[in-house]
Amino acid sequence: MPNIKVFSGSSHPDLAQKVVDRLGIGLGKVVLKKFSNQETSVEIGESVRGEDVYIIQSGSGEVNDNLMELLIMINACKIASASRVTAVIPCFPYARQDKKDKSRAPISAKLVANMLSVSGADHIITMDLHASQIQGFFDIPVDNLYAEPAVLKWIKENITDWRSCVIVSPDAGGAKRVTAIADRLNVDFALIHKERKKANEVASMVLVGDVKDKIAILVDDMADTCGTVCHAADKLLEAGASKVYAILTHGIFSGPAISRINNASFEAVVVTNTIPQDSHMKECSKIQYYNSYCYATRQNIAPVKVMPI
Repeated sequence: MPNIKVFSGSSHPDLAQKVVDRLGIGLGKVVLKKFSNQETSVEIGESVRGEDVYIIQSGSGEVNDNLMELLIMINACKIASASRVTAVIPCFPYARQDKKDKSRAPISAKLVANMLSVSGADHIITMDLHASQIQGFFDIPVDNLYAEPAVLKWIKENITDWRSCVIVSPDAGGAKRVTAIADRLNVDFALIHKERKKANEVASMVLVGDVKDKIAILVDDMADTCGTVCHAADKLLEAGASKVYAILTHGIFSGPAISRINNASFEAVVVTNTIPQDSHMKECSKIQYYNSYCYATRQNIAPVKVMPI
């Protein structure tokens, strides 16, 4: 595939390798390291002059370090005369800080958008943005990919009685996402209204909809400390749900998340591979990938489903 170079940041090299395997090309050479004072050093190990460059870096793990690394990689390729530089950011950092919800609060997602543009990015590819209006923060093209097709596929292949399930949004912000999935499956949907005392702490929840004797499937774009989805699971079981699943695009799982999932009554918590999950899957048998199919190679090897170890 001529004129394309794909480079990987340090946040998710496994995803980058899967991408180049699917494309049938090699991963670009780059040396990423830190100086003793923790400054990031980037050395692009091959010519990118006139090339169409893609840099894959997810906003996970050490978010600030990975973001800075991405900005430096973009700038390094741009000043090395790359024809176009596309930043592939599966999980967009600072996406939850997308509005000024109180006095003197920053709009950090807009700041990140400005930084990416100034560094030299010509195009952004991301997945399931926490708020769609973030696309408007950029003056360059943004492709926001959706996990919905993979969600539908997983439900139909893994839940036998999916026709009698209820798709549930754990908050009002995800109502549009949930209703779209429910319409595609031709099933009912429900909504949980929550009130927060402060960030990452839910004060109360109210279920709107009927889940009695039905399979409840919680669908959300991300889960961080998992307080919301675990409280929502308890609420659904109290309301008479027979089983509860959680399907998430970005499984951040920070702080007490893993212990909360282990103690919750989920049948499974399924996530995409926008964020590395190997360590989480070792600590929690309920976590599994739902769109991690081994990509068919040029030899037409049939896709194989990745299940938790």
